[in-house]
Amino acid sequence: MSTLTWAVAAVVSDEAGRVLLCRHGRGERRYALPGGRLRRPESPVTAALRDIRAETGHEIEVLDLVGLYHLAECLPCAQPAPPGRATPLPDVLVHVFRARVRGDRPVGDAAGGCRLSWHDPADLPTAVTPTTRAAIADATAGRSGVLRDCPPNPRPPEQRADPTPHKPAHH
Repeated sequence: MSTLTWAVAAVVSDEAGRVLLCRHGRGERRYALPGGRLRRPESPVTAALRDIRAETGHEIEVLDLVGLYHLAECLPCAQPAPPGRATPLPDVLVHVFRARVRGDRPVGDAAGGCRLSWHDPADLPTAVTPTTRAAIADATAGRSGVLRDCPPNPRPPEQRADPTPHKPAHH
C-alpha cells in the first residue's frame, strides 16, 4: 500500500488571462502549477497562499476550488528510501484552486530553482505535467468541484483514458 501526500496548487491568472507556470531545475523538467505540500495542521487554502507566495513572490487571491487531482504512485514525488529499505511510491492528492494575482508585481522574491513564466492557456508548452494540463483545462472551462485521476506519466494518445472529469454526485 502506498502512502498519501497532500499537496496544493493553483491556476494563477493575470489580468490578460495568462497562467503562471514554474519550471524547477535544469534540463528536461516539465512545467507545473505553483504550489507545495500541506503542513499539519494548516488548511489547503492557507497552504496554497503560503506556498505560492514562497515559490513565486506573488500574493494571490484564491477564488474557488477547481478540483482534487489524484496521482497514483508518483515517482517524482517519492522520497529517497534509506539504504537497504524499499519505500512504496506515494500517491499524491492535489487540491487545485483558481486564483489571481494581487497587484501587478511580486511582493517578494521567488524561491530559488523555480523559473516562472506566464502562458496563454490555449498555447501551453509541450513539457507540462499531466495534472497541470488537466487543471488548466478545467479552470479555463469554468469547472469547479472536479475529481480527477491523473496518470503520473503521460501515455501515448491511443492509450489515454477519457479526459472527461469525474463530477461529484449531487444528493
